[in-house]
Parts: sequence; structure tokens; C-alpha cells
Amino acid sequence: MPKRETPFGWTLADEVVEPKNLPDVEAKKAVALLYDQVRAPVLVAKGQGAFAEEIIAVAKSAGVHLAEDPVLAETLSYLQLQQEIPENVYVAVATVLAWAYWLKGEAPQVLTER
Repeated sequence: MPKRETPFGWTLADEVVEPKNLPDVEAKKAVALLYDQVRAPVLVAKGQGAFAEEIIAVAKSAGVHLAEDPVLAETLSYLQLQQEIPENVYVAVATVLAWAYWLKGEAPQVLTER
């Protein structure tokens, strides 16, 4: 079976899988990042389907702003928990973080200390 590299260096099989063998492919995916303003954001939760809905519910109840970006969620779902985001998604994640800070009327501490 042929294999191909993912953006993170892992390989995926190009084997065709019949839809009846797939779990809920259209299930919503959710990821949660922790940004401590010292290092790159870290993946702290990921899931799909019912677990994704649980991640979203916990975030909402904690007052966390949510961004809906299926492509970014899919990309980040390849990471392991507690792994820093790779450089090739810095701009996408920084855009989401900037939006979240803007919604809160804040700026990252690094910017306010200058």
C-alpha cells in the first residue's frame, strides 16, 4: 500500500476505505490550545464527535472564545497531546489568538510590556 508524508512527517496510507468501514467521517473535530505567552501554544485536548462536543461545552462554560476553523482543527488533530504547535501553523494560530485577545479587549503580555 503506498504511503505519503503528512505536514508533520508522519505517513498515511493511500488505501481506499469503503464508507461502511469508516467511523463518522463528518463528525465535528475540536482541539484546545494552551498559550502561556512564553513558548508556542500547546495542544491540550483533541477529539471528534461526542468528545469534540464535550470539549466545546467545557470551553464555553469556562468563557473561552471559540473559533470555528475545520482545516486548522484537522491539522492540529495530528499532533500529540502536550505537543507544541509546529512552525508551519504559527500564522493561523496567531490569527486566532489575536482575535481572542481582541474580543477580550486585551493584548498579549509580551506586547504590553514593551
